[in-house]
Amino acid sequence: MHVLLVEDDPGDVLMTREAFEYHKLRNVLDVVTDGEQALQFLRRSGDYADAPRPGLILLDLNLPRVDGLEVLAEIKADPVLKVIPVVILTTSQAQQDVLRSYALHANAYVSKPVDFETFMGVIRQIDNFFVTVVKLAP
Repeated sequence: MHVLLVEDDPGDVLMTREAFEYHKLRNVLDVVTDGEQALQFLRRSGDYADAPRPGLILLDLNLPRVDGLEVLAEIKADPVLKVIPVVILTTSQAQQDVLRSYALHANAYVSKPVDFETFMGVIRQIDNFFVTVVKLAP
């Protein structure tokens, strides 16, 4: 399964890649660094005409060009894309961000742990739940 990580912080991208490698996750991690690229990737347009359809999206909220909440709204308004689970993975712990994310039909909201080991465990738990436990749409 392909997992799309939408993250503009190179350090967080690196930690996520390392978590995938460390836990030997068999999923392919595709990365885009802003909301506009995310929408192009998902719609298979522009430079992403041949992009795979992800089975899971890890979405940061604080993104350049198009913010994460706007990306989430676009995904959940699209009849083809709305079945893809979206996990908000962000540093924001603001209650308004949590409420708005769920109002826009995010599947989960996870605050990024600051500690590297805890972050690695969180990535493992997300993968385990959405790949092993949950039955995803084809």
